[in-house]
Amino acid sequence: MKKIAIIGCGVIGTAIAEFVHKELSYRGRIVGICDIDLEKAKALSKRLKPRPKIFTSIEDLVQRADFIIEAASASISGVVAEKAVSFGKDVLIMSTGGLLDRAYLFERARRRHCNIYIPSGAICGLDGLKSAGIGKIKKVSLTTRKPLQGLKGAPYLKKKGIDIDKIKKEMLIYSGDAKEAIRYFPQNINVAATLSIFGIGPEHTKVSIITSPRYTRNIHEIEVEGEFGRLYTKTENLPSRENPKTSQLAVFSALATLKEAL
Repeated sequence: MKKIAIIGCGVIGTAIAEFVHKELSYRGRIVGICDIDLEKAKALSKRLKPRPKIFTSIEDLVQRADFIIEAASASISGVVAEKAVSFGKDVLIMSTGGLLDRAYLFERARRRHCNIYIPSGAICGLDGLKSAGIGKIKKVSLTTRKPLQGLKGAPYLKKKGIDIDKIKKEMLIYSGDAKEAIRYFPQNINVAATLSIFGIGPEHTKVSIITSPRYTRNIHEIEVEGEFGRLYTKTENLPSRENPKTSQLAVFSALATLKEAL
């Protein structure tokens, strides 16, 4: 029976906690939760029986559990992974942007005999990308189309003076590499980080972000070219009802990865 800790009590963290409670209770139980917003942590704790303890220290929480789940943000995910690996604990990371400057953790986890799990998130085709990586990859590109509300609050919009509510037609918001995309859209383009980890790195992964008032889905198109040939996938995601910045498939991918890991 695994003792599970969840860091981040938003849409994904809550879905994971309820899934463990209802579907995986024979394999694990939630022993602790943590969130920068204490009210979110309290609300989630009340929904679970027995109620998990609320922690304010990530290190204390990591030491208490066997399996750590990060569902917070890229600003903290790297720290969570670092703490988990340092204590030899398995960890599932949703906000993969925080791992881009911590590639050494994968080798460290191997030496500590623990695992870093990365769900596929809101995209399909990672299995093909990993296979292609055995040979030479020439190109990895991501074209993302998001509804206006799915981009609201992104630092890039403030930097460029873009008022998302005034956009009346389809507009290319961003074109560049994944490294900058992840920095400018930390809550919107996590798939770019995941592609970078499994592919050729953030500096060589090209990203385009398009929005329109007509869009109702988060659409991700991936193109990979290399020694193997060409791979193309298109995933049309319904946004989560609770948070338009999160695709429902991203939530499901977390649950599927957790189920497999346990």
